[in-house]
Amino acid sequence: MHITKVFWYAVVICIAIVLWGAIAPDHLNNVTAASTNFIYDRFGWYYMIVIVAMIVLCIFLMVSRFGKIKLGKENDDPEFSYPAWFAMLFSAGMGIGLVFFTTAEPISHAFISTPNAELGSEQAIVEAIQYSVFHWGFHGWSLYAIVALVLAYFKFHKGSPGLVSATLEPLLGEKLMRGPTGNIVDTLAVFATVVGVASTLGLGSAQINSGLTFLFNAPKTFWFQLIILVIATALFILSAWSGIGRGIRYLSTINMGVATLLVLTLFTVGPTLYILNMLTTTIGNYAGNFVEMSFELRPANEEKRQWINDWTIFYWAWWISWAPFVGMFIARVSKGRTIREFIAGVLLAPTIVMAIFFTVFGVSAIDLEQNGIAQLSQFATDTVTFGMFEHYPLGTIMSFFTIFAISIFFITSADSATFVLGMFSTNGRLNPANTVKIIWGLVLSSVAAIVMYFGGIQGVQNMLIIAALPFSIIVILMAVSFLKTAKKEV
Repeated sequence: MHITKVFWYAVVICIAIVLWGAIAPDHLNNVTAASTNFIYDRFGWYYMIVIVAMIVLCIFLMVSRFGKIKLGKENDDPEFSYPAWFAMLFSAGMGIGLVFFTTAEPISHAFISTPNAELGSEQAIVEAIQYSVFHWGFHGWSLYAIVALVLAYFKFHKGSPGLVSATLEPLLGEKLMRGPTGNIVDTLAVFATVVGVASTLGLGSAQINSGLTFLFNAPKTFWFQLIILVIATALFILSAWSGIGRGIRYLSTINMGVATLLVLTLFTVGPTLYILNMLTTTIGNYAGNFVEMSFELRPANEEKRQWINDWTIFYWAWWISWAPFVGMFIARVSKGRTIREFIAGVLLAPTIVMAIFFTVFGVSAIDLEQNGIAQLSQFATDTVTFGMFEHYPLGTIMSFFTIFAISIFFITSADSATFVLGMFSTNGRLNPANTVKIIWGLVLSSVAAIVMYFGGIQGVQNMLIIAALPFSIIVILMAVSFLKTAKKEV
């Protein structure tokens, strides 16, 4: 199976974290929450600058001579078509968030906690969509693009192992990166992936359970969620067994089709003109306030700074912690594309789609609350979408489609995670053995189940945010290493 030391290091750390969460979940939550708050307060400025730097670097690489470099050998052609490629980008990078936060986040910004304006005001409603698109747009995808680009360049263009540590060899030296220090770097990447995906599996099970409860009055218990998790585990292991070219590609394509049908249906039966007007306004506000939002920290306003900590800095740290997983997966499916083509695809397509999704879902939900039809701000995050659907024609059908989309996103996220974990723990093998992927699939589900049972999901998520701080330094080093190596070709 070619398992390396990184596998065992990561498994031991994950077991220790799970036992901590199982034995003393409150202690885990308290310790990690304190650490997370410290990071937000002391390093918020740093996260802002790192993310902006990724956007600047993306633009530079796309318009400069670097853009001509191919992520592969000269005669390598892209392995996947544009539709399949875009579908897999979304399945790995957005996943379940595409369905749930497109409703819940705008509602929160407009009626629960606003970035600037009075709750429920016109400004609050307009800014709700604007900041949602800001959080899910260029900033997060620029980070994914740089990490994926560097991994793909060294793996496919230079023939290096598919490891984070391998990308740092030109900068820090082969001896250092192939020894204990390199193992630490790769273990951090594996840990971030396991914890991030396991917490998502736990939340995904709870969200599917909420949908079934809302529609069919199904029991909302741990055991019912465990059944959902077991079924999903069997399905994503089956998908992983069939390989990336079949399982993930087909499921991702199906899911983007379902998600597109869902957004078109809601656009048609919802407040269509309101959506179009808001989309146009959001594009203008997003572009016009892009720089200000990118650097805004509100140092003189404690209340507004807390909002930025809770949302913007949280998202930036969250994207950084997910970067090794999403970056490696995007790298794997992007072989054969030029840097210019790659960055344009990874930055523009997801941002445009996210703007459309957030506007359609967010405005449809906001319109109901504005007109006193439904108080969606009183709903839990995992049920607000279903609460919105019941007030529109074809609501039950859209709810069924939503549960189906969540389930497929659930499977594709876990499937792609087992693939990435397999690569990281087998010295970067491009196609890890099925046995290794299955082991990681069972580890992910076991961690998710234990954390769900003992209620330690918040503590585990906090640990992911904490892991983002050291990994942000690794991302910067990766970018410098790439520039040092690639400049010899241009």
